[in-house]
Amino acid sequence: MESQAARAESFKSLHARPGIFAIPNPWDAGSAKMLAALGFEALATTSAGFAYSIGRPDGEGAISRAETLANARAIAEATSLPVSADLENGFGDEPETCADTILLAAAVGLVGGSIEDATGRADDPIYPHALSVERVKAAVKAARSLPFPFVLTARAENLIHGRPDLPDTIRRLVAFADAGADVLYAPGLKTTEDIEAVVRAVAPKPVNVVMGLSGPSFSLDALAALGVKRVSLGSSLARAAYGAFLHAAREVREKGTFDFARGIVSYAELNRMFQG
Repeated sequence: MESQAARAESFKSLHARPGIFAIPNPWDAGSAKMLAALGFEALATTSAGFAYSIGRPDGEGAISRAETLANARAIAEATSLPVSADLENGFGDEPETCADTILLAAAVGLVGGSIEDATGRADDPIYPHALSVERVKAAVKAARSLPFPFVLTARAENLIHGRPDLPDTIRRLVAFADAGADVLYAPGLKTTEDIEAVVRAVAPKPVNVVMGLSGPSFSLDALAALGVKRVSLGSSLARAAYGAFLHAAREVREKGTFDFARGIVSYAELNRMFQG
């Protein structure tokens, strides 16, 4: 296993080198090992995928900070790859809580993490601009206090919380970049024009885009041409896995047949992935 400092340097270098890279989202140690076996260079956790794996719906407050960090530790310990975590809103409103969450994330082996500006409250879903910036500043300060480069991603969540306000989203991302965030991320960007606008606004800071969700799908090559640095997959791999499970189980329950077993991954192939 590489040291945490070596993983951190590796993760930092992925963002500094030319070109784009995909960072898939495992939800447990097994899915992390499978992704590592396929040759991916870094991993990111998924709050939704983890929630589903322990029988809960996704949503702010569904999973505690301690549970999130325990899952992240299991994923980080499963492979030698650098791991970044979905740290939601930092598990609290106050900037100091965001800072504490970053330090706790580092303590379980993570070398990156994201803080979002979503409150988790349906009646007031997005933190005010000023508070959002202070929260990112506190997270950045905590990250910079560590003895290795912890990659801090700042997320602007307007577009997935019923606020289709791209100009405000960009203002927030620019402010987060100015506050020291290493990577900028606005889930919910739908067009190449919007993606390119975000990339231009925060340049030269790297931008993360999520693919595999509903809406348009762009290839890595197409996103690279827009200037995107990193592409995450959110809960899509977890939902693909659970979708295959449901398809098979429904066939047995509803039809009494077992055709799903034709062409599924073999026992031997999975065993090989989990060796070593």
